[in-house]
Amino acid sequence: MTEASLPRLEYWCDLQCPDCRTALDDVRALRAQYGDALTVELRHFPLEKNKHAYAAAQAAEEAFAQGRGWPYVEALLERTADLARDGEKVLLAVAAGLGLDADEIDTALVDGRHTLLVDADQAEGKAIGIKGTPTYVVAGQRLDGGQSQDGLRERIVALIEQHRG
Repeated sequence: MTEASLPRLEYWCDLQCPDCRTALDDVRALRAQYGDALTVELRHFPLEKNKHAYAAAQAAEEAFAQGRGWPYVEALLERTADLARDGEKVLLAVAAGLGLDADEIDTALVDGRHTLLVDADQAEGKAIGIKGTPTYVVAGQRLDGGQSQDGLRERIVALIEQHRG
């Protein structure tokens, strides 16, 4: 197996979740370790208890459509407390701060153009047994970080290395 064929890492995330913010450090470390050879895919799993998580997932998808998805996701995760308090105002402020078209993000939230994608992610997550966030799926293995993130990065690295060949 070549570097380019490393297993994909799915990062199941609620963008209002403080634990997902903490997990972002692991995602960054994995990207630093493997570079472009590792594909990290954001998968949405907004939790019902987080009032603005569903809108945040839709806004993130519009940011991806505008070509700045990961910077938006990372900036939003840095502001989970602000998001919990100020909702859509934070979604738009983060977009504007990154030079995204905040008006288009606002329009996307109104017209629901990314609703089906977020719904599909959430349905798939439930189907594969995801109950909380952050959760990772790599090489067919689901790793739940909702209870504890201790040792998760090491387990992810072990799975990647095992499938690296």
